[in-house]
Amino acid sequence: MAADSPTILATSGGLRSGVRTRYEFSPLTELAVDLAGVTGRAPRICFLATAQGDNPAVLHELYAAAQLRGLAASHLSLVPMPNVADVEGHLLEQDVVWVYGGSVVALLALWRLHGVDRAMRAAWAAGVVLTGVSAGSICWHTGGTTDSFGPELRPVTDGLALLPYSNGVHYDSEPRRRPLLQQLVADGVLDAGYATDDGAGVLYRGTEYAGSFVETDGAATYLVTSNAAGEAEETRLDVQRL
Repeated sequence: MAADSPTILATSGGLRSGVRTRYEFSPLTELAVDLAGVTGRAPRICFLATAQGDNPAVLHELYAAAQLRGLAASHLSLVPMPNVADVEGHLLEQDVVWVYGGSVVALLALWRLHGVDRAMRAAWAAGVVLTGVSAGSICWHTGGTTDSFGPELRPVTDGLALLPYSNGVHYDSEPRRRPLLQQLVADGVLDAGYATDDGAGVLYRGTEYAGSFVETDGAATYLVTSNAAGEAEETRLDVQRL
């Protein structure tokens, strides 16, 4: 099964604390699974924790969440070597690819070294739903703001660019995220783009914005652009509560 068009759900959410497991999938991840349109079998989901250095503890907790939800889980790791012989083939077999947060610059570097960037583009074009949180949101865009380099946020400008926009994550919970994204867009360092509060996600069909969804009351999404005077403009978008 595949989504009926290339589909990305870019989020600052998708996980919550579990009762019997560390994590459970929350409504944003449930939406990504629903978008894949799987019937008659367990949806296949592939986890990438590249941005966490392929931390086996993180992968273990994601597998536990998948088992609880009844998903057929696999993972793609790259360190010390890829764990599958055919990266693109493995991703094309999935219904959903779910990317965990961490260092987006490390993620991008390792993906390019191992051809995961090309494999992701192929999976996206084939209708595999791409989703994730934080670094797993920024990566699909042209860039965003990141703490990958240190405590002071800095721009990352070499995202996969499946989507021709910048991306801001944790927009309401980390004080420097909002003003820095606006400054970088106003200065032309980053493209105009979309930002998500914690608990919010932005859906794209192809390269077009297709709606905003929230799993937390009060969470919001935003469009950040630059006007003719070179000033940032922020527009709060309509959202659907999951």
